[in-house]
Amino acid sequence: MTSKSPKSAAPAAKVSADEGSTGATLVALWPYIWPADRPDLKMRVVWAVLALVVAKIVTVFSPYFFAWASDALTGETAGLPAFLVAPVMLVLAYNAARVLAVAFNQLRDALFAQVGQHAVRELGNITFAHLHRLSLRFHLTRRTGGLSRVIERGVKGIEAIVRFTILNGIPTLLEFAIMAGLIWWQFGFFYVVIVAVMIVAYVWFTVKTSNWRIAIRREMNDSDTDANSKAIDSLLNYETVKYFGNEKMEAARFDVSMASYEKAAVRTWTSLAWLNFGQSAILGLGTAACMALSAMAVLNGTQTIGDFVLINALLMQIAIPLNFVGFIYREIRQGLADIESMFSVLAVPAEIEDKPGAPALAVSSGAIRFEDVTFHYDPDRQILKGLTFDVPAGHTVAVVGPSGAGKSTLSRLLFRFYDVTGGRITIDGQDIRDITQESLRSAIGMVPQDTVLFNDTIAYNIRYGRPGASLEEVQEAARMAQIAPFIETLPKGFDSEVGERGLKLSGGEKQRVAIARTILKAPPILILDEATSALDTHTEREIQTALDQVSQNRTTLVIAHRLSTVVNADQILVLEAGRIVERGTHAELLAMGGLYHSMWNRQREADEAEERLRAAREADKLGVVVRGRPAGE
Repeated sequence: MTSKSPKSAAPAAKVSADEGSTGATLVALWPYIWPADRPDLKMRVVWAVLALVVAKIVTVFSPYFFAWASDALTGETAGLPAFLVAPVMLVLAYNAARVLAVAFNQLRDALFAQVGQHAVRELGNITFAHLHRLSLRFHLTRRTGGLSRVIERGVKGIEAIVRFTILNGIPTLLEFAIMAGLIWWQFGFFYVVIVAVMIVAYVWFTVKTSNWRIAIRREMNDSDTDANSKAIDSLLNYETVKYFGNEKMEAARFDVSMASYEKAAVRTWTSLAWLNFGQSAILGLGTAACMALSAMAVLNGTQTIGDFVLINALLMQIAIPLNFVGFIYREIRQGLADIESMFSVLAVPAEIEDKPGAPALAVSSGAIRFEDVTFHYDPDRQILKGLTFDVPAGHTVAVVGPSGAGKSTLSRLLFRFYDVTGGRITIDGQDIRDITQESLRSAIGMVPQDTVLFNDTIAYNIRYGRPGASLEEVQEAARMAQIAPFIETLPKGFDSEVGERGLKLSGGEKQRVAIARTILKAPPILILDEATSALDTHTEREIQTALDQVSQNRTTLVIAHRLSTVVNADQILVLEAGRIVERGTHAELLAMGGLYHSMWNRQREADEAEERLRAAREADKLGVVVRGRPAGE
């Protein structure tokens, strides 16, 4: 089975969202209801439609058994087959027809269930894949909780539109047409006029009221999304909330959104009550008019009691699909409101796209070159200003500089999270814009400053570097990253859960997992983006040993904050305000007496002060222990 590509799905979704049309939405959804590669699902649609037609025919004609039973009870049996003359048989036939209609309706739903769920699955998968295709710029501005709720409601909205339009909308129109013909044939044109006026009034009132209610629904959705975003954001930052004792403030922020949701929800239910009352009033007036005409006809002898019962049964039969009309319209409009936000996400274009027919990256040595590279996130603020440098194959080049100099932007550009605005970046002479993103990223390993782990086992997080790796390979990667001894002390070993974002592990332990993951990936190119800046000096030295081992014989770009981690680099670039102001080895840069020299002195003084403070604390602890010894020791 093949899935529709996310790329082809987004434009169709955009049309639906822009036009706000049920028809346009169905056109966009039709390839998933009638999938070209699934003949078995097509047959299910055909059989479901046949069951639907049979169910409607049985439903429409079942009131006749009720009418004939009424006539039989009064002795009027003219024109009835002999085996149906007995009133009991007619009653049984009436109820059998009702059961048969329900049976075919349920068969229809059972047959169509797989079709509808297939459409939901395909579109849900397309949306998920599309979100991963969107640029880092989009994900830096998203609100995870709100986005997840938008997708959740959108998927449910798709199911509602597919089910209620095809399984309820079309058969309801068919039932109206058959009913109109029967009433005209049985009772005359004037009855049809009354029924037609009743239906038109009912549909007009339902549409007008539902359109009014849809605005309330959107307001309720917005409040729900906002409340969910705040809840998820607060829970993700649980520790920060606790650090500052702001539980009440978080609860108050959440309650503000819930208060808006409560207000909109109350209006939704109130408006629904008015809608139901208006619909019942219109049905009551139409039914009363037809029943009054039939009653007078019975008194005049032109109709039988059975006819009186039949018109009542037919009108009750019409009321059922009419109620479905209101329900269907409300569900479809609500479904459109629910999926319009998801469609707007699908309509967001991917900022970074592969060129048509782009080849895979062919890595021979892994040499990297930045050639007159310029870049900006915002046109009014240039980040990189004509950078040119090389990272020769198998060499380690470090980039240092003050905060805001543009160091981390280099790794984002090399991964093609963004494209350069000027110049080019090449790997073994190949412009990274001309190759596939998948092949580019498979050739690069990354150890970031802030390692975020999946809420799964240690083994899963290490194996994420190469999902097909065996347990032995995972264990070897952990050993090389110097985290195997720690894992062996855990009760569940490699099956130990790390918690959400890896919060059950310390900073150093998370970094070692990230290093093990990169070792397992075994890429020819390695990026270390301030991989030790968030660690204490002792842990940094341990991690640095593991990083040195990983970077052996690999083309390595190190983006560093702490200069002590790059003293062994083959070349160090000093970046300031988006330009390279100094370059050379550690010794050469110190000899220049420039920016690197001043940064080195400041960090050395800070390290010495930290070491003195640590020594003083150790001495103070030792003094407390000595003074606290029992007498006689």
